Amino acid sequence: MEVALFVSIFCVIAAGALDIKDIVITISSQSNKYHQHLAEDLKKEIHEQARSLKREPPIVHLSHEDFPHVGGWTILPLIPYLMKLHRKNCSWFFFAEDRTRIKLNKLVKTFQNHNYEKEIWLGYTMQDKEPTIIHHFAFFEDPGTLKYPNTLAGFAISKALMERLEDRWKNRDLSTSDFSIDHAYELALFIWNKNEGSALKHESTFCISEQENCATFPLPFSPCEKLIPEESMYFAVKTCQKFHKDRVHIVKRTWGQQASRLYFFSDIEDTSIPTISVEIPNTERGHCGKTMAIIRRVSEHIREDPSVKWIVIADDDTILSVARLQQLLTCYDSTTPVALGERYGYNIHNKQGYNYITGGGGIVLSRVLLDKLGVRGTCKCPSISSPDDMFLGVCIARLGVDITHSPLFHQARPMDYAPEYLKNQPAVSFHKHWMVDPISVYDKWFAKADLQISADNKHSEL
Repeated sequence: MEVALFVSIFCVIAAGALDIKDIVITISSQSNKYHQHLAEDLKKEIHEQARSLKREPPIVHLSHEDFPHVGGWTILPLIPYLMKLHRKNCSWFFFAEDRTRIKLNKLVKTFQNHNYEKEIWLGYTMQDKEPTIIHHFAFFEDPGTLKYPNTLAGFAISKALMERLEDRWKNRDLSTSDFSIDHAYELALFIWNKNEGSALKHESTFCISEQENCATFPLPFSPCEKLIPEESMYFAVKTCQKFHKDRVHIVKRTWGQQASRLYFFSDIEDTSIPTISVEIPNTERGHCGKTMAIIRRVSEHIREDPSVKWIVIADDDTILSVARLQQLLTCYDSTTPVALGERYGYNIHNKQGYNYITGGGGIVLSRVLLDKLGVRGTCKCPSISSPDDMFLGVCIARLGVDITHSPLFHQARPMDYAPEYLKNQPAVSFHKHWMVDPISVYDKWFAKADLQISADNKHSEL
């Protein structure tokens, strides 16, 4: 499982005195090699800091290894396991992602300023500026009601609060389906509990960029190697007849100009674009039949072309940066099965659950995985209108491949996210033309990067 390595938890023995060896650190980790290295580097740094302080190192969990059965990227299902393991020797629980970095001595000082015997949780607070679809338009009249943490900065939960959350989680209603979309917001909503629980306290030493006073901060993303060739990416845009005039031309006018392998797949053939007919009628929702037909067509199309390494499936209202994808994909191995994008989950706290990539932000498949899905033809939709991204997640899980999450992909529009969430992150994609000017979104977020990297590539070729 990808994306995000949760630095499990810091334990404090008494409110005013913290013994580092009683700190438990759980890192929310992913099985993908790149993300696993980030998590292991964090664990190594924590141990090295403890040794430099001449203290015993803390216990460190990697969530994808220690808690794989509960969907280790979400917090709530981890709580009973963490309490069972560390109820007697842990007073604070600290969670972070794989790019979070920690200054251990400053973190200890932060904990000493708070009483773990009270129900407290600490983090870099964010709040919605307007109602947003990713939070189900909650608190429509006052969207800033609920504060939730920026997980890149990490956040901490006191033992007293963890005990209450453990009881609530055990007694929750099991009859309802459980979608995991934004785990930080969903945790905040669970803790807030209709204003009967605890509100998140802003902790100034938990930072979203490195500064002198920071106890925690995220590493900025940087490419791992030389840019991958733009020609190694095959862009398959999913469209339909009714959007040929108003959406397709926007793709061509913006990010499509940077993509040399750009193909539009539709319910009809339109030579003016041109489009490739998938011979599947358009449906109002779901689109499983169309997406799987695209996968089969692309697999056939590139069969004799070894230069294609990555396949990007995008909606016709996806807004993205080709150059940023070139940078991001330097960190992943195209010779292994990789499914990369923004991860959602369905019932992931039990064995019937699974993760999937939400389609609007773009789905990136390595060629190896595409061939497994397309050539073998083992992934057949229950109906052409089944949810395509969810069913694709099921198919990928059947192949024994974990979804890899990147917070740089976005299922919604820029204004649907707290500004602090997008700060210092080189976004790869956004989604939707609804109540926005998509060309302005592209110009603001992606045009400069695309033009700069394109110019740099041409200069290097000279």
